[in-house]
Amino acid sequence: MKSKRSIAALWLLALLPLVLVAVCYTRLPDRVPMHWGIDGAVNRYGGKSELWLMGALGPVLALLLQFLPRLDPKKRNYERFHTYYEAAALVIMAFLAVVMGVVLVECFRPGTLSVGRVVSALAGLLFLFLGNLMGKVKPNFFLGIRTPWTISDPDVWNRTHRLGGGLFFLCGLATLASALLLPGAVTFWVLMGGVLTAALVPAAMSYLWYRKKTGP
Repeated sequence: MKSKRSIAALWLLALLPLVLVAVCYTRLPDRVPMHWGIDGAVNRYGGKSELWLMGALGPVLALLLQFLPRLDPKKRNYERFHTYYEAAALVIMAFLAVVMGVVLVECFRPGTLSVGRVVSALAGLLFLFLGNLMGKVKPNFFLGIRTPWTISDPDVWNRTHRLGGGLFFLCGLATLASALLLPGAVTFWVLMGGVLTAALVPAAMSYLWYRKKTGP
C-alpha cells in the first residue's frame, strides 16, 4: 500500500475490534455466543477470552494486506490498480470490524439482531463491492482469481476477472435480497451456491480460454 492515509485507515480499522473488546471486556458475561446456525440460533458458546483471538485477526490481516504486494513477483502491476487494492483492503477490514460489533451486541443483548441475516446482508454488500472491483485488478499472485492459466496470460486474466466480477456482483445482489426477504436457511444456500458459482465457473473458463488461445 502506498497512501499514508490508506495505511492509517487500514490500521485504525484493524485495531478497532480489539479496542471494542478491551472497552467491553470487564462487563462481558463469562460465556459469550461464538457461532450461529443457519436458523439464526446460537450453536456454540465460548469463553469471553476467545474474543481476543477474533479481534487479533484484524492486525494479522492488515500486515498481510500492507506488505504482501512488496513480495509479489508481479509487484509492478500493483502500480496499475493500487487505488482499487487499497479500497478493497479497507472494505474488508471494515467488514471485520462490523462483524465484531454485531457479536458484542449479541453478548450484551441476545436476540437483538438476527445475526445470520445481518452477516449475510454484509456479505452481500461485500460481494457487490468486490464484483465491481474485480475487473480492474491486474495480474498478481495474491488478489483475484489466480489459476495457472490466468497467471500465465494477461488476456486470460482480464477475461476471467470480467466474468468473475459479474458473477460476484450477481452473487452479492442475490445474497442481499435473500437476507432481506427470505428465511435464513434459504439465504445460507443462496450465499453458498453463489460463492461456489462465482469461484468455480471463472476458474474453469480460464482453462478453456487458455487452451483455445495456446492450442492443445
